Amino acid sequence: MEDKRLVEVQHLQQYFPVAGGKMFEKKVVKAVDDVSFYINKGETLGLVGESGCGKTTTGRTLLRLHEPTDGRIIYDGNIIYDSGKTPLMGPDGKPMLGQDGKPMMGQKTSVNMLPYRRKMQIVFQDPYASLDPRMTVGDIVGEAIDIHKLAANKGERHDRIIQMLERVGLNSEHANRYPHEFSGGQRQRVGIARALAVDPEFIVCDEPISALDVSIQAQVVNMFEDLQEELGLTYLFIAHDLSVVKHISNRIGVMYLGKMVELADSYELTFHSVHPYTRSLISAIPIADPETSRQSQRIVLEGDVPSPVNPPSGCRFRTRCPYADSVCAEAEPEWREVSPGHYAACHHLDRV
Repeated sequence: MEDKRLVEVQHLQQYFPVAGGKMFEKKVVKAVDDVSFYINKGETLGLVGESGCGKTTTGRTLLRLHEPTDGRIIYDGNIIYDSGKTPLMGPDGKPMLGQDGKPMMGQKTSVNMLPYRRKMQIVFQDPYASLDPRMTVGDIVGEAIDIHKLAANKGERHDRIIQMLERVGLNSEHANRYPHEFSGGQRQRVGIARALAVDPEFIVCDEPISALDVSIQAQVVNMFEDLQEELGLTYLFIAHDLSVVKHISNRIGVMYLGKMVELADSYELTFHSVHPYTRSLISAIPIADPETSRQSQRIVLEGDVPSPVNPPSGCRFRTRCPYADSVCAEAEPEWREVSPGHYAACHHLDRV
């Protein structure tokens, strides 16, 4: 029996206009360009890649904090956004064809997100910028409870706030304090309590540990795992540290310059990756054993990440890829299944 898909994005695009350039010339940053994936109920999908690859924009666009440029977003079987320009996809991941043999297109759809805000939440990267300094922690956590009318009276509201704070390792005394009175790890716990306050089903974890001390990171990751087990949560876990993502995720997607380049089960991606960019990321994971570390070979990429305003033709990774040739410059690699559940986009998978 196939697991139930909770979240699915199809051919998602997010382009941002750029100021400057020649008169009447419209330039855009292709932050997310034709990305597709799904997340099953109770699963954690990790999303990794270097800074500027579009991970955070993907998460925010999925929640419609940014309105998508194109594509389709499906939550629990309901289409919450459809540009009307994206082909309908069948269960096999291929476009559905009409009687005329042409791909069937979806209908333009953009639903009111307020009911979905209860089900879909986000934990932001920066615990210093994401909390209002003029509000107490109790009011920060209670704001969503008020908006969605989840408490019948002040007493119930107070009890619910304290319950949320205790769930993330804080206590009732913290409710009357302000964000500046807390450490970075404690502030991030407040952000997590705020996300949990509306009993969500799905949480986008946008690099939730990157701004924290290393000693605190493991505590927060373990708390995410405990909350998932206790509440049956589904995560999109965004990070640039593959070792953390490997630990918490069931499946991992790798992004480069707005494109998904590989997607597979966590173990499969770590030990049997097929894309040269993924292999470079994996080779950078520190190994605790000195003997093994000396024997492992570090794959160092040359050059810098190209500008998303003017990405390379064909394969976007070709300017830094040791296997690149003229084919890579001419044609964009096809996103295909190389083994069951393992997808990649590369012209030279047989050589990598």
